[in-house]
Amino acid sequence: MFTGIVEEIGTVKNIKRGTSSASLLVLAEKVLDGTKIGDSISVNGVCLTVTSLDNQSFCADVMEETMRRSSLCSLTAGAKVNLERAMPADGRFGGHIVSGHIDGTGTIKNIRKEEMAVWYDIESDSSLLKYIVKKGSVAIDGISLTVADETADHFSVSIIPHTMGNTILSEKKIGDVVNIETDIIGKYVEKMVAPQTESRLSNYEDATEFLAENGF
Repeated sequence: MFTGIVEEIGTVKNIKRGTSSASLLVLAEKVLDGTKIGDSISVNGVCLTVTSLDNQSFCADVMEETMRRSSLCSLTAGAKVNLERAMPADGRFGGHIVSGHIDGTGTIKNIRKEEMAVWYDIESDSSLLKYIVKKGSVAIDGISLTVADETADHFSVSIIPHTMGNTILSEKKIGDVVNIETDIIGKYVEKMVAPQTESRLSNYEDATEFLAENGF
């Protein structure tokens, strides 16, 4: 589990591509401290397992499902990446619950400045946007952020100077693809509530009767 507080920006030194998978070699410093083979490191929000390491870098495999669902498929040598070690049991929860299991990707639609803040508008699929809640939490490329606004086809986040200076968001441009992980709590609630709602709806001829009975 992660918190979405990026510890450092790493650099992809090499990427070996298979038919539909890959192996990443990432240059880093801080996240190597105390890390051993088998540990988890978030790379742009994707939880990867360290398969080998030395005092300057670590290697991790990226499976087919991860390549399909995330932006890691577009990484090249020299690319900058957000890095975070898994949260220790006695760690401080500075962000929100981030699993490192990407829901999908979004595309930066617009970037605009507002005094010291920078706003990013991010488009994504409706199946993902349904979990985006205004003032709720979202992880973008592994960064814990607050949703400042949301519409039917995109959502917006407002970035403070510290986050801009300590993550790869400062390098992003309009049209770039980012990894998105929505708040896991909402997905659990949906999973538990959906069967009950479907069962109750089966007692009505249409949804309007159900809504009227429940005060809508």
